Amino acid sequence: MAKHQFQTEIGQLLKLMTHSLYSNKEIFIRELVSNASDAIDKFNYLSLTDEKFKSEEWSGKINIKLDKEDNSLTIADNGIGMNEQDLMDHLGTIAKSGTKAFMENLTGDAKKDSNLIGQFGVGFYSVFMVAEKVDVISKKAGEEQAYMFSTDGTGEYEVKPVTKEEHGTVIYIKLKEDEKEFLDPWRVKEVVKKYSNHIAYPIMLNYEDIEYEGEGDDKTEKKVQKSEQINEATALWTLPKSELKKEDYIEFYKTIAHDSDEPLTYLHNKVEGAQEFTTLFYIPKTAPMDMYRADYTPGVKLYVKRVFITDDDKELLPPYLRFVKGIIDSEDLPLNVSRELLQENKILANIKQNSTKKILQAIKKLKGEDADTFVTQYNRVMKEGIYIDHVNKDLLLDIVKYKSSTQEELVSFEEYISRGDSEKKEIYYIIGEDEKVLRNSPLLEAYKKANIEVLIMDDQEVDSIVTPMIGQYKEWTLKDITSIDAPDSKTEEEKEEIAKEFKSLTDKIKEVLGEEVKEVKTTSRLTDSPSCVLKDPSDPMAGMAAMFAQMGQEMPETPLILEINPEHEMIKKLDNLKDKALFEDLSWILLDSAKLSEGLEPKDKGAFAQRIAKLASKVI
Repeated sequence: MAKHQFQTEIGQLLKLMTHSLYSNKEIFIRELVSNASDAIDKFNYLSLTDEKFKSEEWSGKINIKLDKEDNSLTIADNGIGMNEQDLMDHLGTIAKSGTKAFMENLTGDAKKDSNLIGQFGVGFYSVFMVAEKVDVISKKAGEEQAYMFSTDGTGEYEVKPVTKEEHGTVIYIKLKEDEKEFLDPWRVKEVVKKYSNHIAYPIMLNYEDIEYEGEGDDKTEKKVQKSEQINEATALWTLPKSELKKEDYIEFYKTIAHDSDEPLTYLHNKVEGAQEFTTLFYIPKTAPMDMYRADYTPGVKLYVKRVFITDDDKELLPPYLRFVKGIIDSEDLPLNVSRELLQENKILANIKQNSTKKILQAIKKLKGEDADTFVTQYNRVMKEGIYIDHVNKDLLLDIVKYKSSTQEELVSFEEYISRGDSEKKEIYYIIGEDEKVLRNSPLLEAYKKANIEVLIMDDQEVDSIVTPMIGQYKEWTLKDITSIDAPDSKTEEEKEEIAKEFKSLTDKIKEVLGEEVKEVKTTSRLTDSPSCVLKDPSDPMAGMAAMFAQMGQEMPETPLILEINPEHEMIKKLDNLKDKALFEDLSWILLDSAKLSEGLEPKDKGAFAQRIAKLASKVI
């Protein structure tokens, strides 16, 4: 018998489970039954498409056995089963460091923490909330040897060869002494009805009961074995919507999404005509923890005529909808469709297109708190959609929201234009990494003075790539305020006069700063600040930030334009300053402080600090 150490993080997880961190212990039944259903789904597909299994007389079934004398509960399926390597891969380790993320997200609140289990793919380990010892006996379809995985939930597990007739998996759970409630048939029926009623295969409950024979003094007890089906075993998505209640949809969601919370919304559609298919999609309230990982787990299962085909195809929906959970069931795809054919299949492409539009329309309809929750969780992936999905770009632009210079809450483009100048038809925005820096940017001063709203886009990594390619929203042009002239009451003639008046000053500052700036000029965009810096829109490098970001490279440094405020007291005094050394220090301070205001760093931070100290010593 081979002994193995659990992955370190699993050891920590099991310790938490063993010490009953969670209040919602009953979900271990939901998790194990869901796993059993998935295993049966996979063998069902083989039985219909693989010649090796077609002759086998088989129908999927899940058996739950209660044994009060042994203090054990057993959950068995006749699905695809696992071999030795599968047992070690699936039960001895957790892929994608799911447990690590799980541990990091524990809150200490038992109810909230129990909701995390499914999100991290650690559903099997929930059994240790109630188990003293677990044996998993499994035989993989098409293989001769069966294996048993055993552990008491401490630091080790064992795997050894055993004998088993039929393919599938048996999970034997030796319950802790204080968990006898799960040996009560009524309690188990209640849990299955609550979470697993619409599992598509019969769930049979097997238990010992007492019957009475005779009457009066002759009345005797007789132990009998009972076996009864405790779920409806009907694929929920195949039922007419008129027969389903909201509660039915919610409990089915909890089963397929391994989530104890309700979804934000769901949509159930049946399409008939040239193509026939049914879809049932859910939007979770909380984004999956692996949503921003390249190896994320897709949430949609593909069926053909109620036969499970795959649950790991990332082509069923566009990648920016990777948080969606649900079912696609096609009547037209062939059962033996291969993974390669799926990616190129026209039927599936049409289903994908139809499903995407329906999902986005459902998201757009969200109101109030639900809409706020969606934006909090999924705004960033919706922006990804704008970049990659040109067909649904308008729908996506209706959904995304941004921070605003004039509003406390997030605003949509539609809300922005309802308050904007309908003659100019321009949407102003500023992009950066830090919301506080952006809100205090000198570049906003003229817009604040003119009471013009500016969208604050502080997700620079995404916004710098996505926003420039939006171009327009309903005939309104998006304008980056760092590369356009600010609103101004002065005429062009007045601006030219001011530029001439201060030309000697701007020339002198440029001479001091040299190649560090492309140009120094006066501006009327500032009201409180003496200076600001901005990109030169004519510089060929200015528009290439998105390209460099996509390649994961830093943008090469390009000289900025320094603009000075001729009405600021500092600039007026600087124009008449005779002290050459002080003039040079102040010129650099104008540049470096303007950079800091935009979240940029001075080229020489030490020199900047020294100049500030030197200046302070002169005025004390």
